[in-house]
Amino acid sequence: MPATAKVTDVSGGFYTVSEAARLLGIESGQRITRWLTTGSAGAAPIILRDYRRIGREHELSFLDLMEVRFIEHFRQQKISLQALRVASKEARKELGVDHPFATSGVKFQTDRKQVFLETAKATGDKQLLNLMTKQIAIYEVIESSFARDLEFDVDGLARQWTPAPALAPNVLVSPQYAFGRPVIAERRVPTRALFECWKANGNDTAAVADWFEIDDGAVNEAIRFELRPLH
Repeated sequence: MPATAKVTDVSGGFYTVSEAARLLGIESGQRITRWLTTGSAGAAPIILRDYRRIGREHELSFLDLMEVRFIEHFRQQKISLQALRVASKEARKELGVDHPFATSGVKFQTDRKQVFLETAKATGDKQLLNLMTKQIAIYEVIESSFARDLEFDVDGLARQWTPAPALAPNVLVSPQYAFGRPVIAERRVPTRALFECWKANGNDTAAVADWFEIDDGAVNEAIRFELRPLH
């Protein structure tokens, strides 16, 4: 089974819990922290993070972030934390990957579905069992919703996310750019940098566009993204 604290650099993206909550529109960082820590009776965390914990903080990689996003989908369906802990442990073992909830592809989806079905039977989670038997179509919708705004690499691992496709379709999140901070696709400039510059200069979009050598529309999109409602 994969071990925790595998990565010693931040090339895989870097997010604090509060940053992850804001990006994902989750109301509380404490909600995420529960998924990163041991459960009752020492049960393993749902997510085995890539980064070594320093002090009291729980930093996440991009793949950790995508697993949080996946888990949130299922928590919205009222699936218990106990069932998700069991499923994550079994999925890591059965799929042979460290991040089973940040993967896609026919094999991953088929095997993950079987893991969830077996978990439902083993834990007696009625909602999960219902989801995996009587309402299998809902499970398919959750899976497709998770993958809709993602791009995956050849190994099936998530590599790029479009967090607000309707509002800001050119804003990307990827560990390849700015340590995983949201960037505008044109020139890969962090949206926060554009937004702060815009605020500091009297909301002058044209000036910001000129300084960063991008068009006005890209600046406006970055501003919309930074000002988006979180919930």
